[in-house]
Amino acid sequence: MSSPYIAQQPVNDFSLRFSDQKYTATLAASTDTSLTVPSNAKRFKVVMKAEADASVYVAVNATAAVPAGASFAASTSELIPVNGVLCREVNAADVLHFITAGTDIDVSVVLYSIDTISGI
Repeated sequence: MSSPYIAQQPVNDFSLRFSDQKYTATLAASTDTSLTVPSNAKRFKVVMKAEADASVYVAVNATAAVPAGASFAASTSELIPVNGVLCREVNAADVLHFITAGTDIDVSVVLYSIDTISGI
């Protein structure tokens, strides 16, 4: 499925077409789970959702990590909002890494290839 790229696209998945590139996994506690982005396009919009009331962190091309303490520290990971959607742009062959401190947390990943007029 290909989606035309428009500047300032929304960061949720409202009004997107159904994709033919959908992936799901049930995460085990404290276990890095990865997904390699397919190479059938140069770039993708990736829409990630996690089970309600679950803290799931995602990293690109690095091991995901949950926060280690009360102080701010640099991190490779970003939190998927609870009951929300995280949408980011990724390149072909990037590796998405997911982790949670919870058990049996369901995660959904949907990819939309991005076409551009300039071919960038």
